[in-house]
Amino acid sequence: MTMTDPVADMLTRLRNANSAFHDSVEMPSSKLKVRVADILKSEGYIADYREEDATVGKKLIIELKFGPQRERSLAGLRRISKPGLRVYAKSTNLPHVLGGLGIAILSTSSGLLTDRQAAKKGVGGEVLAYVW
Repeated sequence: MTMTDPVADMLTRLRNANSAFHDSVEMPSSKLKVRVADILKSEGYIADYREEDATVGKKLIIELKFGPQRERSLAGLRRISKPGLRVYAKSTNLPHVLGGLGIAILSTSSGLLTDRQAAKKGVGGEVLAYVW
């Protein structure tokens, strides 16, 4: 069975594992998912990620991050641009998530960037997701 929206599947798996207090979550890997995981790690929302060989292709394993009293570092994830309705943002009108406390992940001509990185580079693009 083919998947129409692999990024939405990734975000849903992360959201479900986070709400169930799992330590890690597995999913099929792709370049886009690895780059999203890289952004989440650099922004401090997840502890780590790695790729392993699976029976078919590769799988991406993401280690979730929790505080000392097991409080979640990842409060929420929302998919913005969907296959049925693409959402784009100009470089002059980039989204701000929770007044700058969260991040927006954008797919730009310079690769996947956060809203702050896109503002520095002066580029716009497709708004993939909001993370807070």
